[in-house]
Amino acid sequence: MRQRLRLVEIITGLSTGGAEVMLFKVLRRINRSRFDPCVISLTTKGEVGSRIEALGIPVNALNMRRGRPDPIGFLRLAKDLRSYRPDVVHTWMYHADLLGGLAARLAGLSAVAWSLHHSNLSEDKNKRSTLWVVRACAKLSPFVPRLILSCSERTKQVHLAAGYAAAKMRVIPNGFDLSEFVTDPGARLSVRKELGIPADSPLVGLVARYDPLKNHVGFIGATSPICRSVRNVHFLLAGSGVDSGNAALVAPIKEVGLADRFHLLGQRDDVPRLMAAFDVLASPSHGEAFPNVLGEAMACAVPCVTTDAGDSREIVGDTGRVTAVGDMKGLAQNIVELLCMPREERIALGQRARERVSARYEIDHVVRRYERFYEELLEQKSCAA
Repeated sequence: MRQRLRLVEIITGLSTGGAEVMLFKVLRRINRSRFDPCVISLTTKGEVGSRIEALGIPVNALNMRRGRPDPIGFLRLAKDLRSYRPDVVHTWMYHADLLGGLAARLAGLSAVAWSLHHSNLSEDKNKRSTLWVVRACAKLSPFVPRLILSCSERTKQVHLAAGYAAAKMRVIPNGFDLSEFVTDPGARLSVRKELGIPADSPLVGLVARYDPLKNHVGFIGATSPICRSVRNVHFLLAGSGVDSGNAALVAPIKEVGLADRFHLLGQRDDVPRLMAAFDVLASPSHGEAFPNVLGEAMACAVPCVTTDAGDSREIVGDTGRVTAVGDMKGLAQNIVELLCMPREERIALGQRARERVSARYEIDHVVRRYERFYEELLEQKSCAA
């Protein structure tokens, strides 16, 4: 019987986000008879850390300071890795790639993989400190990691252009649980009842944390023509920071005069239920890598309208509509087109969307690809030895 492989996952933080949730989904389904995982968060344990612990997987939060060098925290990370002696170290997101990769090497570990979950490196959409880390990682990429995992083809190309080592790149998309995200007529009715709107009201959803890259404000500005074309349409926005206390959202909603059409729900733990209630999901982002919300909505048989950010076009295929990044007029027109489509046609489009997710992004298949990635990492270590 083969010995279980010790696997350490290092991530910048464990608040709710696309990479964090994907880590949870991988750990929930990874073959525990083959892999013995644990998780190190450079910062806090967050909501996702508690969910990982509930799987029986240890989570160690180092509580390193954000935005400032923390040499003590870095040395503690290297000490922990030296103590764990993992077979494989896999880091998630830029700061974890840089610090986790260097700490692993300092601890004498060579089976190190980075992962990339971002596809917009423009100076106006990123912090200077983040771009500095990206440049540092690009220079270190030939030496620190043995492999680099990208969650999308667009992300891979963006980082190759930034100077990352091409030969080390691998691509594995995010995956989705088709038993969790399902069609649910009951959710459709109950969500409308919760919002206090008629049962037949068209509902457009936007599910994303508040971040300039997600372009909530641009979406809000695009809703007036939708309301002129579609009677009694409502907009449900959910995600961390997307609530009535966020003046950056409340002010533009007042400007367009549609306060009665917007429902800002903040962070929710019933996203599958919300997704199943939508007629259309909107993704107006300036930048994405592999947006989970598209696959989640499609798994619920909800057609999507998205900007051409990251791998959005590839995810949606011919089951939704895609417009140029920043083209909110086009986004609004596409939403109107889907909402005005005969109901039977929109249902058929949504069903094709679910079938596309099942064929390309089913979570168990994706996790098997992660397992093979870890095996390849170990094989490269053996060859080097």
